[in-house]
Amino acid sequence: MIKNLARAIGALSLALAPLLPNPAAQAAPAAPAAPVAEVTTLADAVGLLKVTEENRTGYTPSSFRHWNAGEDTTDGCDTRAEVLLAEAVVAPTVGAGCKLTGGRWTSYFDGQEVTAAGSLDVAHLVAPAEAWDSGASAWTAEQREAYANDQGSDVSLAAVTPRTNRQKADKDPADWTPPSPEVQCRYAGEWVATKLRWQLTADDRELEALKVYAEGPCEDAIVRYTPAL
Repeated sequence: MIKNLARAIGALSLALAPLLPNPAAQAAPAAPAAPVAEVTTLADAVGLLKVTEENRTGYTPSSFRHWNAGEDTTDGCDTRAEVLLAEAVVAPTVGAGCKLTGGRWTSYFDGQEVTAAGSLDVAHLVAPAEAWDSGASAWTAEQREAYANDQGSDVSLAAVTPRTNRQKADKDPADWTPPSPEVQCRYAGEWVATKLRWQLTADDRELEALKVYAEGPCEDAIVRYTPAL
């Protein structure tokens, strides 16, 4: 009788086994959804900016580490070189140590053609000092490094002539816009896109300058950005 009972219990266990959850067969946790790109008009994008006073207390250039190994950490090129390769009108030759020879670029800010990689700066559209003023002072060192080397957006970094990069420095659109009128609407839109991407704020003068563009010559401009934070 005991053997028969044991057989019955064993048969019942086998019958129930498919009904019981198997920990090893549980589905892996779903990966976080990728951020969705936001698309809106320049006027609406300007309206999304939070307005606060700027504060540069504690800022130093070393607060933002760049250039790092870049988006492709296996290509031997740092972020600066990768941006130059991405923006080249005519691709340069890539030599040992990611030395760039030849090639041709059009400087974003002034439209000048440049035929030597060493004659270009890779500018942060929103300078690190301006980012610090606008909220980056509260970030971790890793977040500031990610900002300084941001290739997740094709507008965060740009190849430009050193002269225009020096003129721009850490100014916002209340004090500087590119000298080439053809790119001023693009610049205003990409400035706002960068601030929204990184949840950075604007001060009163900056916001008013952006509104002038949004309500005037750039009223048809479209802003695209993907949140980074």
